[in-house]
Amino acid sequence: GCGGGGGSPAAGRSPEGEERREPPQASVSNGGDEDGGRELVELKVIWNKNKYDVKFCLDSTGAELKQKIHSLTGLPPAMQKVMFKGLLPEEKTLREIKVTNGAKIMVVGSTINDVLAVNTPKDAAQQEVKAEENKKEPLCRQKQHRKVLDKGKPDDVMPSVKGVQERLPTVPLSGMYNKSGGKVRLTFKLEQDQLWIGTKERTEKLPMGSIKNVVSEPIEGHEDYHMMAFQLGPTEASYYWVYWVPTQYVDAIKDTVLGKWQYF
Repeated sequence: GCGGGGGSPAAGRSPEGEERREPPQASVSNGGDEDGGRELVELKVIWNKNKYDVKFCLDSTGAELKQKIHSLTGLPPAMQKVMFKGLLPEEKTLREIKVTNGAKIMVVGSTINDVLAVNTPKDAAQQEVKAEENKKEPLCRQKQHRKVLDKGKPDDVMPSVKGVQERLPTVPLSGMYNKSGGKVRLTFKLEQDQLWIGTKERTEKLPMGSIKNVVSEPIEGHEDYHMMAFQLGPTEASYYWVYWVPTQYVDAIKDTVLGKWQYF
C-alpha cells in the first residue's frame, strides 16, 4: 500500500539520491510515490488534544484511514467518528471527498480503557441500587406510567373477564393507550407472523421474531386489566408500552408473540 509500507528496496538508485532524501519518513513516502505513481497528501489528524502529522495515499479509502488512525491512537475503527466536512465516508477515497494537503481530520472517540475508567464502581453501585428500588415499586406507580394511567380507563376499552384465559380474538384488540396517551390497537397477523401496532398516525408491522420479550403487570385498583410492554430492542428503553389490556388475553398475547402459541 501507499503511505504505509516501506516502498521498494533502495537497490539500483544513485548514492546522491539516497543522500538527498534525509528524513526516513520521506524515503518511505517517496518510495511509495515512485513505485505506484501514487499521490500522497499531508494530513493533520487531531484526536483528544493530540495532533498527528500523517502522509497518506489520496486513493486510499476512509476505512483505510481509520486503520491508520487506529495504529496512531489505539482507537478501534468501530469507535472512531472521523470528521472532514462532515462524517468521513468509509467507502470513498480521500481523492473523491477532495482532501487536500494540510487538511485537518478530526477524530472523536474514546478507547475502551477510557470508557471503563469513566464508569466508576460508585456510579455502577448507585445504578444498581436504583434498579433495585424500581423493581420493588410496582410498575404502575412509576411516574412514566402514572401519567397515562391517571387519565383513567378509556371509554372504548374492551370488556375484561377475570379469572379466564381466552385465546386471541379474531378482531384487533383496541381501546388501549400507548405511553404518550394516544389510542393504540394490536392486530395479530398469524399467517404473516406479524404484530401490527396501530395508532391514529400509522401502523407499525413488526415480525413476531423481532420482539425480544413481553412483560405485563396488573394495573393497581383495576386488576382485570394489565399494562404490557413489547421489547423491540436490546434494552428496557426499547419497550413499547400498552395500557388497559384485558386480563383474559394476556397469556395468549405472550404465547403468540414469543412463539408458544398453539392451534386450538
